[in-house]
Amino acid sequence: MNRKPENLYILKHLLETAQKGEYAIGAFSTRAVPIIQPVLRTAQNLQSPVMIQIAQLELKWYELTATQLAQGFFRIIEEEKITIPVGLHLDHSWDFKLIKEAISSGFSSVMIDASSKPLEENIEITRRVVEYAHARGVSVEAELGHIGLGDSIESQSDEEKYTDPEEVEIFVDKTSVDALAISVGTAHGVYTVQKPSVKTEIIRAIRAKTSIPLVLHGGSGTPNEMIIKGIRIPGGGVSKINIATDVELGFQNAIGIHSRLSNDSVSTLPEDDLISGLLGVEAVVEDKITHILGSQNHAVDFN
Repeated sequence: MNRKPENLYILKHLLETAQKGEYAIGAFSTRAVPIIQPVLRTAQNLQSPVMIQIAQLELKWYELTATQLAQGFFRIIEEEKITIPVGLHLDHSWDFKLIKEAISSGFSSVMIDASSKPLEENIEITRRVVEYAHARGVSVEAELGHIGLGDSIESQSDEEKYTDPEEVEIFVDKTSVDALAISVGTAHGVYTVQKPSVKTEIIRAIRAKTSIPLVLHGGSGTPNEMIIKGIRIPGGGVSKINIATDVELGFQNAIGIHSRLSNDSVSTLPEDDLISGLLGVEAVVEDKITHILGSQNHAVDFN
């Protein structure tokens, strides 16, 4: 396993701190190792806590392994002299073997997604992962309800089921999970199937049932003001915003390529194209941190 840097934090600590500060932490999906650098560099410049993440299907589609991503993450932290609070997160996953690989590779948190299962089965699967991860000092995110698709690949179903606030307290109590992804109207990917919304009334109802940090998936393409309202709910709104598609589009648009590039394809781009793509990602990350998340200058919260 990689030697963990002192500024690597578990999800629980990151999100509880953000929740108290009434801002959110961006969890940016880096579908190729080189894209980690502009995310961390931008967050460092803005003194913002940040998370790097990858989902199970993204690993498959972009021809990458959890171990490769972790090795790149720790190398770039050292090369760039990154000192801000960081997290390394395995997003939507359901393969226990992959979860174990991520944990052994140094990921500080994992997400078990059994949201398509009946409640009791979701609880049982999640509890098993929590027991394994907590024994190894790793946080766990789970999902209750089911977040649909815009057009993307992170989930296996495009069906959306809003999170039932009445189930939240039961789920959290029985699983001891550290963070909960909730379905409140956003979707994964580009919005070609449905229109985005953030139903703050559901977030408020969930918050009335639990103090657990909440996660909003589908942060790409959702209007800024909707997400901001979801973050700034009295008593604690969403504390982690997942951003994947916008990161990829920022890279692609900067180099004029509009098809999926594997990890190896990105790594072997001509230097000028790679630099342009990374600058495109920097612009996206800066925009999200300063105009939506409000996490700039909050690295000091972890001192």
